[in-house]
Amino acid sequence: MNEHAGAIFKMLSIDKITLDLENPRIAKWLEMYEENPPVEQIALALRTGSSQDDTGGPSYHSLKQSIQTNRGLIHPIIVNKDEDGKYVVIEGNTRTYIYSELKENDPSGPWSTIPAMIHNSLPKTEVDAIRLQAHLVGTREWDPYSKAKYLYVLRNQKHLTFSQIVDFCGGSKRVVQNLIDAYIDMEKYYRPILDSSQDFDPSRFSAFVELQRSNITDALLSAKFDKTDFSRWVHSKKLYPLNTVRKLPLILSEDSVTDVFLRSGAQQALKELDRLSGPTPDSALKDASLDQLANEISKRISAIQYEDLKKLRNQKDSPEAMVIYDAKDALVELCDDIGFDSE
Repeated sequence: MNEHAGAIFKMLSIDKITLDLENPRIAKWLEMYEENPPVEQIALALRTGSSQDDTGGPSYHSLKQSIQTNRGLIHPIIVNKDEDGKYVVIEGNTRTYIYSELKENDPSGPWSTIPAMIHNSLPKTEVDAIRLQAHLVGTREWDPYSKAKYLYVLRNQKHLTFSQIVDFCGGSKRVVQNLIDAYIDMEKYYRPILDSSQDFDPSRFSAFVELQRSNITDALLSAKFDKTDFSRWVHSKKLYPLNTVRKLPLILSEDSVTDVFLRSGAQQALKELDRLSGPTPDSALKDASLDQLANEISKRISAIQYEDLKKLRNQKDSPEAMVIYDAKDALVELCDDIGFDSE
C-alpha cells in the first residue's frame, strides 16, 4: 500500500491544523479529561509522550532544537482534510505543536506554514493504516503501551480482524493478541490499585506482556496469588527489573524464596535461590571471558541434537527454555548497545 496515494503536498498554514487528540502516544496522558483538555495539558502530553523514542529517536527537546537549527522539516507531516474542512493530523502531532511554539516565540521565522501531505476525506480504516505503518513499524514507533492500546481499539472497538491488523503492521496474530491481552490486564488490574491516574506508569507494560506466558499465570495460580497481587508487585517494584517476571515460576516454587520475595523483592529472592542451589558445578564458567562463552554457545547450538531441540519445542515454558530466552534477550540488548543490527 502507498500511504500517500492521492495525497497532495502543500505548505499548510499552522493555524488551520487540528491536532489528533486520539493519537495513542498522547491519549494516555489526556484520559483524565472527558473532553476539551486544556492547551497546557496537550503540550505536556506531547512532551511526555515523545520524551524518548523506543527506537532511539529524538526527544521532544532535541527534535525541537533540530527543527529550529534546520529552519524546517525534512519529512512532511500527514493530515486528513475531513468532511467539515478541518485538517486533522494523522502523523506529526509533535512536529506540528513545535511549529506552533516556534511561531509564538519567533513570529519572523518560517513557522507559519508547515510541509504537509494532505489527504482528502480518508475513511477511518485508511487513517488507521497510515498510523500503524508510521508508528508500529515505522521510524517513529510508539511506546509499547501506546501500541497495545491502539491495537485494542482497532480489535475491540473498531472490530478489525486479526488478519487486517497483521496485514497493516506485520508480526503475527499471537503477538497482536498478547499485546492486547497485556493492555487489558494492565487496565483491569494495575490501574485500579493506583491512588490516582497520575501514578499510572506505562513503562511497566512489559511486565504485563510477560504475564501472558502460561508458565507465569500457572505459577501465580499454583501459589494462590492472582493478577491483582502481580500488579501490586509491579507497582511496588517487588518485580524489578521487570525482566525478573520470567523468574516468578522459580521464585514461587519455594516457600522460603517466596517469603524473601514478598519482603524484599525479586533480586533478593533470586540471591536466595542461588544460595539454596549451591555453587555452580563448573566454576570455570565464572572465569571464562564473554567471547569464550559466546563462542561455546554458538558451537553448542550448531551441534544440538534433534531430540534435544524437540524437547525444547514441546516444553517452551520449562526452566531450561526460559534460561535460553533470557540469554537471547541479553545478547540482543548487548548487540544493540554495540551497534550491531540484531534483526
